[in-house]
Amino acid sequence: MTDVHELHCRARPRRALWLSVAFTAAGAGASVGWTAYRGPNVLWLTVGGSFALIGLVSLYLVTARVSADARGLRSRTLLRGRSVPWSEVAELRIRLKRGSGSRGGQIRRVGVLLRDGRSRTLPLPVATGPYELDCFQAQLGALRVLHQRHGATGVAEAAAVPVVSDRTAGRGWAGAAVLWCAVLLVGAGVAAAFVSDTAADQRAWRAAVPCTASTPVAQRRECLTYTSAVIARTDPNRPKKSSWVYFTEDRPFRRLEVPVEAADGFHAGDKVQLTFWRGEVRVVSGSRYVWHRHVPNAGTLAVMSALAGLAAGYPGALTVQRVRGRRLPDDEVLPSAVPFGFALAGTALWLVPLCYFHPTTLLASPAAIGWLAAGTLGSAALLVRAWRETRVRPVGEVERGVEPGELEGEVFVSARFLEHTDYNPYGFGTHIALGDGPPAVTPGPGRFAARRIPVERFTVKGVRRVRGGDGDTVPGDWHIAELDDGGRPVRLAAAPDDLTRVLRELTAVREAQ
Repeated sequence: MTDVHELHCRARPRRALWLSVAFTAAGAGASVGWTAYRGPNVLWLTVGGSFALIGLVSLYLVTARVSADARGLRSRTLLRGRSVPWSEVAELRIRLKRGSGSRGGQIRRVGVLLRDGRSRTLPLPVATGPYELDCFQAQLGALRVLHQRHGATGVAEAAAVPVVSDRTAGRGWAGAAVLWCAVLLVGAGVAAAFVSDTAADQRAWRAAVPCTASTPVAQRRECLTYTSAVIARTDPNRPKKSSWVYFTEDRPFRRLEVPVEAADGFHAGDKVQLTFWRGEVRVVSGSRYVWHRHVPNAGTLAVMSALAGLAAGYPGALTVQRVRGRRLPDDEVLPSAVPFGFALAGTALWLVPLCYFHPTTLLASPAAIGWLAAGTLGSAALLVRAWRETRVRPVGEVERGVEPGELEGEVFVSARFLEHTDYNPYGFGTHIALGDGPPAVTPGPGRFAARRIPVERFTVKGVRRVRGGDGDTVPGDWHIAELDDGGRPVRLAAAPDDLTRVLRELTAVREAQ
């Protein structure tokens, strides 16, 4: 692509997009006219809003364009246009985002890193599936050629385009994670605020006794009163509509809202007794069915508060991981926050039952205090372990390892080559066999279908952390060794200690040959 002089990107197919704009505009106009003629209607307002939204999206796509030439890079969308000279562009990269469809595809866009540290994402080119990937790569290649030709002095052709995804350090983190954490914490606080009052109401209901003739009028709300009635008919509705029980002669009132099970349990002509407490019906007793109004449980509210607080811990852990990796290059993958998820799950195992059985007496019972202290110590141990497992390990740091030649017996190390080779066809290998016999790639912890590794062809070029372009199948806490396999670049991925062990063994076997 050395002969590239300019590039123009527009969404395709443009005719279909313009037809979509026209069709949705007509639909939205018809919905507005029908609403104006017949009056507001929820259905037609929903239809019109849907047409308008689809039309705006189509109009945004059809008007988006990106052009590049010797003067710089220009982009325009429906609402704004931007222009930047090549001298201000530090790097072009791929912005990788997981699609929201059921197939879990990936959406690729072009990101622009400016020399002042700011980053932008171009509206085009974009690849939403494999069928658009070739065109996307061709347009990205043309942009890179123009950048290398007209950029500032010192811009060199990179071996690979940096890939920034949701797993890498360069992905924005403050918005969604902090928002979800705040929302869940607010929900936990709201649920906790009602625990005390709910527990008081629950105790009052359990202690309520029937009213007597000597009960003062001001206190009759706190005692039980009874009224007889006869059911005229029932109106069971499924699944989300309200069900009703109607009373004859509208006594003591016309109807009572009940669950569908209660509407099915009562029949016309049944004589029932209504129990009133604090001005509302709490029990309807008949000869064949008894309905009790649901009484909120303080333990359930405490459990909901605890679960919301624990759930807020995971976006908090994601935020912590972003902060810990803030000095990493933008395309390096961060260690997964799943160990923190295991720590939160372990905390839930003891915190949820504690909150359920002691919603208001966490510090009033010796048993609850002991339960809380033991659980807190266990959760602290889990969090410390998660902190250690998710730290960013420097390349070359080794915590454990075996010197070459010290392996006793055969060992199968979890590691895999990322390229398809004669010893790793179609990427079938998940382990590397070391020890007895020559090193080999195996599809599991066994010698079945093993393929010998030609160590005599290997030269270690370097070891690095996982980058966004290495794929989603490589864990973020692994390292990658870049090897030269007889002139062909090959990547070997494994956990840091395991990778050190494999490289030592491969080097020792090659030197012994």
